Amino acid sequence: MSAREERHALPSRTTSLHDYALFRHGIEPDGQVPFDGYPLPDGQPPEPSRNRLRWQAAHREVTAVLTPLLADPDPVRAAEAVHRQVATLGLSHRTLRAHVARLVPADEAAARRTARHLVRTGTSVAAVSVGMALLIRLGEAEDVPCLKALGMLRGLATAAAAALDPLDRQAAAVLEIRGRISWDPERALLAATTAGDHEAVRTALLALPDTVISGRSRRIAEAADLHGLLRARPKDLELCAVALRLLHGMCQQPDSRREILDYGPAVSVYALVLARADRLPPTAEHRTLLLSTALDLHSGGAVLLDWRPGRREALLDALDRQLPPAAPEPVPGDRRADWFRRNRYLPFARADAGDPPRWELAVVHDPEESSAVETRILIDGVPLVPALFGKGRAHPPEHLLDSGRLRAAPEPREVQLCEAYCTEGCCGALYVTIRRDGDEVVWDGWRGAVGPTPPAYRFDAAAYDAELARAEQDHSWCWPARSTARLIAAELQERPGLLGRWGLSPVWVGTGHDEPHTTVMRFVFPAPDGAEDPYGQPLRLYFDWRLPDDGSPPEERAAAALQRIGRSDPKGFAQLQRGSSELAAALGYSWADGADQDS
Repeated sequence: MSAREERHALPSRTTSLHDYALFRHGIEPDGQVPFDGYPLPDGQPPEPSRNRLRWQAAHREVTAVLTPLLADPDPVRAAEAVHRQVATLGLSHRTLRAHVARLVPADEAAARRTARHLVRTGTSVAAVSVGMALLIRLGEAEDVPCLKALGMLRGLATAAAAALDPLDRQAAAVLEIRGRISWDPERALLAATTAGDHEAVRTALLALPDTVISGRSRRIAEAADLHGLLRARPKDLELCAVALRLLHGMCQQPDSRREILDYGPAVSVYALVLARADRLPPTAEHRTLLLSTALDLHSGGAVLLDWRPGRREALLDALDRQLPPAAPEPVPGDRRADWFRRNRYLPFARADAGDPPRWELAVVHDPEESSAVETRILIDGVPLVPALFGKGRAHPPEHLLDSGRLRAAPEPREVQLCEAYCTEGCCGALYVTIRRDGDEVVWDGWRGAVGPTPPAYRFDAAAYDAELARAEQDHSWCWPARSTARLIAAELQERPGLLGRWGLSPVWVGTGHDEPHTTVMRFVFPAPDGAEDPYGQPLRLYFDWRLPDDGSPPEERAAAALQRIGRSDPKGFAQLQRGSSELAAALGYSWADGADQDS
């Protein structure tokens, strides 16, 4: 047991969690908060849970119980009632906070007073959670010290960070990073930030690997006060390169609203970094960073920032001048150079907005080791999916372009433009209905958009068709393994009997999520006798056939793969990945390492 755990805590039943947190911090000889926070006075008792309670029913209960209490002008009496009532709700602390944060009190002043009394004097996590959730909407600058203190306790950092976010972004970022720390460079950054050592903060930033920056870019920039560091060190080119990595990371969130839109000083940081970008050493890494930044400013979430008229376009013009011309042909073996060649001029071809709205398509593939490709749709230069949905990337070109889904005909067609990263059943999807109306193409009938219903857009039909034809024929974004996959997929669609003779059907053909230079074919094999599991679902086996890029042309690679499928049963050479263990055993198949077996 550590010295921290052995120290006696103040009695939890009579001491508020706020005072307990200050006490624990005060007795620390080094003043450092543990990375996982101080333990709660009573340890980590199990939280209540009502698993069968649906979201809407839980929200009705929370609203009915707490709304009248929050209107009480006496915060002491109201806080005491909240303590009693939240115990009867039986909801987990996280669920309780989520519902309370959505309440709209009739008397905000009374609710704010009660919230402050709860966070300062509350003795239970549930009651304090109610107070912090209310302060997400109602908090003011005077609440920051109390929230920072509560954020030192184990299990309260996330709630405290949410309440601090509108008030003190750096304090919120420090709490969030502390709660998710997993790498030594992050520990060094957190220690330097807490100590206020700007030189150590810079050193820690430079040491952060891409695996840490991915998914945490905004919080890292906020915790380190990147904006302040750049202003204080105008000639620091290493810091400039780190800033480019962080900005690009904020634009690349695949599973939620782009972080760049929540980073307050984003416009200023772009200006500070790109003003000195021409002095960066002309390395392949810096060249890639600059072109990635240009793609973000041309068709990514960064377009939606609050730019002064012409400012974003001026930054793009400067980047165009700074970047070297692209090699006309692929560079064998140099994938980064090939990515640069394929994307060098994409973000710099711009036209004036017209009437009716100008419609453009930009297919973008990130240079990192990922197979993610998105079909960015721009209307008058504004990217549609992050503007209207913001919960995931637009679908890839195989879904929107190769399929002909975006083509307009007199008969209306509903098209899914984007699905939430966690699936439509969880967080939704964005749909539009496309139809041809005389010499115009109309996009309307929106479903799934976040916020107000978007207007109907009318495009000149000739210009629309020309842009769509250009995008459908332009495969410059495609790398060899992806080209191989596209050729195989097209042939399997034309010749369904090729797999059908082996009792197989194609599920998906593409490139590996974390291995973009490997072509992956996934097949499904249903039980020949139509056998079902106890739940009435047919027994199935799923196989993957992986083809790493060997340097041969995609046409030859695809032809060889299809010839092998024609000669021999893929179940004999593809890897069994998941499915019915009963069916696998009956047919004598063995499982690949890490395969998912159904019982």
